[in-house]
Amino acid sequence: MLDEQLDEFARELGANFYGVADLSSASDYIKNQGGNIVTGYPTAISIGIRLLDTVVDELPNRFEKSVAVAYKHHYDITNLRLDLITSRISSVLQMDGHKALPIPSSERYDDKRICAVFSHKLAAYLAGLGWIGKNCLLITPEAGPRVRWSTILTNAPINPTGKPMTDGCDDCTKCVDTCPVSAFTGEKFRKDDDREVRYDARKCERYFEIMEEADKIPVCGLCIYNCTVGNKLE
Repeated sequence: MLDEQLDEFARELGANFYGVADLSSASDYIKNQGGNIVTGYPTAISIGIRLLDTVVDELPNRFEKSVAVAYKHHYDITNLRLDLITSRISSVLQMDGHKALPIPSSERYDDKRICAVFSHKLAAYLAGLGWIGKNCLLITPEAGPRVRWSTILTNAPINPTGKPMTDGCDDCTKCVDTCPVSAFTGEKFRKDDDREVRYDARKCERYFEIMEEADKIPVCGLCIYNCTVGNKLE
């Protein structure tokens, strides 16, 4: 069965998370964000790789160059691994007679809105792999937000793996409180709200610019480190 084959193949290639999402409920949002290239696909395959705790747990010391270098390297390599996985799965789907469009794991599409051509978090959320937290990241029960994501859009006849999870953040605001530039408002995710209701991406952008101007490697990630779902140090 194709569903099982793709799941098994993704994990053989190094994926820690695999899910399939029905995109019908988000078609307008998808078109508004990415335009024609990402419209018309009924299904998304969501692929996730868990970040190494040994790297993420050092983020409070991110101003030390060795920590910043280690995190940036791990981040970049994980994105590359994701892109290789989605490329190979897309080739398998095409050989089987289906359309497949792999979305880069970390490529900006719109500088004004500071966003990618497609939301990987949206696909993972609709696939039932987690919920959207107050830090605007996907929170998985297994690893919190310590996961990088990539996506394949396809018309392959595969079944959704789940439904969006109920918000598990409750009254926690650790990610909001720890942000050095107060980029998060603390509002919970509601599917009809614009991202700006919860998150000001320009504040993060400016923070990284200031770090670069100070000759520092632009690394933060405190909203990843401090999430109580993923932080095993507490």
